[in-house]
Amino acid sequence: MATGRIVIAFDLYGTLLSTESIAVELAKLFGDDNAKPIAALWRRYQLEYTWRINSMGIYRSFSQITRGALQHAVAESGCTLSSDGSDKLMKAYDALRVFCEIPAALDLVRESSQAVEAYVFSNGTDDMVSASIATSPDLKPYAELFLGLVTVDSGDVRVFKPHRKTYEHLVRAVGKEGQAGHVWVITANPFDVIGAKAAGLQSAWIDRAGKGWVDRLGDVIGGIRPTLVASGVDEAVKAIIQGQGSS
Repeated sequence: MATGRIVIAFDLYGTLLSTESIAVELAKLFGDDNAKPIAALWRRYQLEYTWRINSMGIYRSFSQITRGALQHAVAESGCTLSSDGSDKLMKAYDALRVFCEIPAALDLVRESSQAVEAYVFSNGTDDMVSASIATSPDLKPYAELFLGLVTVDSGDVRVFKPHRKTYEHLVRAVGKEGQAGHVWVITANPFDVIGAKAAGLQSAWIDRAGKGWVDRLGDVIGGIRPTLVASGVDEAVKAIIQGQGSS
């Protein structure tokens, strides 16, 4: 959909949706003391698996990756998980809560709908992403804002971020082929920031911890940094709309 509006692609897991919020469900199976550590390990291995499988030239869906990472995290924590428990947790993953500033960010997108085209850009499968948007109690009210759900799980992509093919796919999907620099990726994941910038897109990094940009891979490969750094998604959206983050 090629228009003169600003194109913003929101990463889903870890940016809009808090993967840490799954700890509420984990606590029901493993207790409060184990819930947060398992949630952190689950996210760690979920990402690590995508990078490892990319390097091997193999593809399995993000749903399969996520289930395997869950089993890894539980086993490493010395706990046990039944197949029924695994199914329940995977279903709960479709109803993650958003970070606290996300409603304000999406309200701003809604107010600026004449100037902004919003998309979700995710490693997830079409089914996972659709289910998350429809099931998350916080995202469901904003479902109509997203003009498209762009995932890597299509026949001509089938690799994970930060592979260059994923960003090229995004640019095509939003109708900006040949104009990658007109597409913004908002993400809390440093690897996604560097991947987007290396592919010629603009990137806004969400620094919720307030530690500043410390990732140095971009320096190693050529001085790549986020186009802008913001403390929250709402701040990033505002800056992009106002043109404060233009390169």
